[in-house]
Amino acid sequence: MSNGGDTQHPDGWGPPAPQAQRPAERGRRGPGWIAIVVTAILAAALAAGATALVMDAAEAPPAPAPTATSEPAAPGQGSSPDWTAVSADVRDSVVAIDVRTPRGEAAGSGVIIDEAGSIVTNAHVLGNVEQGALVIITFADGRMFEASVVGSDPTTDIAVVRLDEPPEDIRPATLGSAAALEVGDPVLAVGNPLGLDSTATTGIVSALDRPVVTRGTGSDDAVVTNAIQVDAAINPGNSGGPLFDARGDVIGINSSIATLSGGAEGGSIGLGFAIPIEQAQLVADQLIETGRVEHAFLGVALSNAVVSVEGETRQGAQVERVEPDSPAAAAELTTGDVVVAIDGRRVDGAASLTGYVRQYAAGAEVTLDVVQDGESRSVTVELAVRETAPN
Repeated sequence: MSNGGDTQHPDGWGPPAPQAQRPAERGRRGPGWIAIVVTAILAAALAAGATALVMDAAEAPPAPAPTATSEPAAPGQGSSPDWTAVSADVRDSVVAIDVRTPRGEAAGSGVIIDEAGSIVTNAHVLGNVEQGALVIITFADGRMFEASVVGSDPTTDIAVVRLDEPPEDIRPATLGSAAALEVGDPVLAVGNPLGLDSTATTGIVSALDRPVVTRGTGSDDAVVTNAIQVDAAINPGNSGGPLFDARGDVIGINSSIATLSGGAEGGSIGLGFAIPIEQAQLVADQLIETGRVEHAFLGVALSNAVVSVEGETRQGAQVERVEPDSPAAAAELTTGDVVVAIDGRRVDGAASLTGYVRQYAAGAEVTLDVVQDGESRSVTVELAVRETAPN
């Protein structure tokens, strides 16, 4: 399997290292931790010579010393949400997560999803959790509880921990849907940026299905997500925390931010990214049930391409190699085919198709719009299972 060029792998093999990387030095505390370094795929900007953007996992450094009722509107209705009421309603479902090991500490955020005390967060918040690691959960009211790791899936950057002794007054969040989101919808991010607990920031959905690639320096597999892009302020420490809509329903899990390359101290510049809740829930449910995740497997290596069809020129994902006995082979995809859509959703490149494939459950049937030699055709593919052991 070739790892050169811009080749991407929608089946879990992982694309090559991002072109622009910078250590997120503030991401971990203590010796032995290597921060996640992440890179957004913004091909048009890079090709035009624009300022490069580097994605940083929003993990928390040590906390600095501080220096200083109406019904919520539904997404898309245009009314201004009552964020005071929404924030008060959701704050008890958002927690701070501290992971302590003999080698150092890491921190992030999480959201309670059931009365058993299951909490969804990012896999990179937990890192490579080792024997004897202590996971401390802090509620919005300051109460602290110990938790155990249920499972972690580095491929999607989703993990689940569970309170060892959940309190009787536990408040799970309501999980919503990212499928109906539109650009311009209002959003609320709640988490623990820079160690400042229960911080709420608001903004709008800036873009949908934004391909974002993240990579941990200790991992061979990249996280490729077609993310929700928001302009709500997200900073180190927000990782794993929830993104809410105007109803107070969770629509995403905040995972990364963009910073200008070369900046000494990265922070929010209005480019934050969240994993859609449908994808996070698909992974979390499997981790809770079995402790492991079955990833959808297409069986191709891809590169970015531009193709002309029916008098139009557009971007797509070009097939560079088809794995023998794979779903792609069964669907008779061949080298040189360019995928321009999946189930009617536009595919702009290799990372875009990779991110879409990882949103599906293994065994799902999808329709690919494929261009070959200037001709367009539709191909039905049944995604197979590629099992990945928990971290």
